[in-house]
Amino acid sequence: MDRHKTRMFNANRFKLGLFAINCSGGLSLNKAPERWDASWDNNVKVTKLAEQAGLEFVLPIARWHGYRGDMDSHGASWETLTWATALLAETDEICVFATVHVPLINPVLAAKQAVTADHASKGRFGVNIVSGWNAGEFAMFGVPLLEHDERYAYSEEWLTITKRIWSESEPFDFKGRYFDLKGVLSKPKPYGGSRPLLMSAGSSPVGSAFAARHADCLFKVIIKLESLGDELRALRQLAHPRPVGVYSSGHIVCRTTQKEAEDYYRFIVEEMADWDAVETMIDVRQNQKSIPPELHRQIKERLVSGIGTFPIVGSPDYVAQVLCRLSDAGLDGMAFGLINYIDELPLLRDELLPRMVRLGLRQD
Repeated sequence: MDRHKTRMFNANRFKLGLFAINCSGGLSLNKAPERWDASWDNNVKVTKLAEQAGLEFVLPIARWHGYRGDMDSHGASWETLTWATALLAETDEICVFATVHVPLINPVLAAKQAVTADHASKGRFGVNIVSGWNAGEFAMFGVPLLEHDERYAYSEEWLTITKRIWSESEPFDFKGRYFDLKGVLSKPKPYGGSRPLLMSAGSSPVGSAFAARHADCLFKVIIKLESLGDELRALRQLAHPRPVGVYSSGHIVCRTTQKEAEDYYRFIVEEMADWDAVETMIDVRQNQKSIPPELHRQIKERLVSGIGTFPIVGSPDYVAQVLCRLSDAGLDGMAFGLINYIDELPLLRDELLPRMVRLGLRQD
């Protein structure tokens, strides 16, 4: 298979992927009895359901510590390079990304692991590059968490080495600020003569600039829908003249009626919230002071229902209309979470996707 014939390159105007199925609790901090059980069997089952429904990709979160609280969401998680390779061997068409904390793994090893996944899937594999932010997780590895902007300088060196490993057929030396490598060579090369897709997210100017230089898929955090179009145009201008796809992360609560969806959302954030885990997450991210007081409740609700990602709550008609607005603003797709992926995906398959087809967002 030619990599450019995989689903990430299909003609769908708005692409969809599942986010965080590899972590206990998925993309929410809640105590609901139906909360996501990230067992291996469930990961395989929901990835196959997503493939059969026509979704384009699956994207994991790389986690090493959980968020404590009553449920310790993300306390159990699958390592993403081996997870992706195994899921790709279980499927035929869907694309699967690995999320890599680059300071925690040598680029020579990571490059070869990526090639293994790439060949196992005939080009359906991609890498999400993460520079890191969780000091406690880095301490677990004995690796210092660099100052914010320096993390991206490290990632730049790491990725430069990785790309050379994937493309060069003769041994090379590399001496930089962070790496001093001799006689680097690795075979085989990535599948089909091209490299795996690269994904990166960065909300800071330095992080956005790094993503714009290197990523095929740029991830953008949505704060306000009204300003999204201008933000996306600015991000694409950073990447110019390279063509890039721009995606966002979100969480969807979709039920047959608008009232049912809104009632369930209130149930999750008011009755089933794991507030201790929310406070732990805010403390770990050290971002509480940056949140305006008037937005504290809104942001905390987003952490409960979707770990801070963009919420879409409503009937299939309403969810389709919101996705259409996102597409009109210039977004190419979304990686989204559900409270329970296996239970909720059939409704999206049967009711949401046909509406997206009618709106011109996807092909039938």
